[in-house]
Amino acid sequence: MTVILASNSYGKSAVRLLKVERTGAHHVIRELAVDIALSGSFDIAHTEGDNSLVLPTDTMKNTVYAKARELTIGTPDEFGIALAHHFLDTSAAANSATVTVKEHGWRRLVVGDAPHDHAFERASSELRVARVSLERGTPPKIVAGIEELLVLKSGRSAFAGYPRDKYTTLRETDDRILATSISTHWRYRDGTSSFAQCFDDVRRVLLETFAHHDSKSVQHTLYAMGEAVLESVEAVEEISITMPNKHHLLVDLAPIGLDNPNEIFVPTSEPYGLIEATLRRQM
Repeated sequence: MTVILASNSYGKSAVRLLKVERTGAHHVIRELAVDIALSGSFDIAHTEGDNSLVLPTDTMKNTVYAKARELTIGTPDEFGIALAHHFLDTSAAANSATVTVKEHGWRRLVVGDAPHDHAFERASSELRVARVSLERGTPPKIVAGIEELLVLKSGRSAFAGYPRDKYTTLRETDDRILATSISTHWRYRDGTSSFAQCFDDVRRVLLETFAHHDSKSVQHTLYAMGEAVLESVEAVEEISITMPNKHHLLVDLAPIGLDNPNEIFVPTSEPYGLIEATLRRQM
């Protein structure tokens, strides 16, 4: 039997950092988590235990901290591009580098009707994501995204007309709560550089569409959201969206002599429906 090394990669994951950008008394907080992965000609590390080509992952961790100090971080996309170029320049055996940057948001506390210079609160569970894939001699491929964006609408949401069998107990409804935690990733056209504006535009279009759409299902709204992004943001080639259905079940108050005109619900976490789709421009 002949054994070959079909593929390999290695790197450092979950490198967490917080940078305080100081302009006098005015501070800006940036909290990031960075993953690095290198692929290339590292066969002898696997087959012979020869580490002469393996840049230590501890060095990768230190590099993230050093570059955060040396550089203006900018957007997660821009920081990811800078790190990917550095690691390809540093590792002669690597032929590609993938850097994923996730940013946790902080917002200023409002004190005396004014934003405070150096006091903050966690904005939400939402993460801004950028994944940079760089091969030698080619432009970087950028996939941006959002994870754990929790949204809810209490009207203009329905679910009816589905097939029924002997196991079906779900009642049709034209007025239900639609709640989900949006995770979405989109691929930019080559040459895109206006990452901050594009991100803001995609996020705005997603949320506006979610709010305004007359939803007949999660699938129906997911498609409308993705379609609106592709129609509105020219830099986006493709978008993938995942929307778990965070069910809110109407409580039956009849046994205790009360009506419930779609007001009292119990939120449930499991089990949940999971709806996913990818939309891309037709060539």
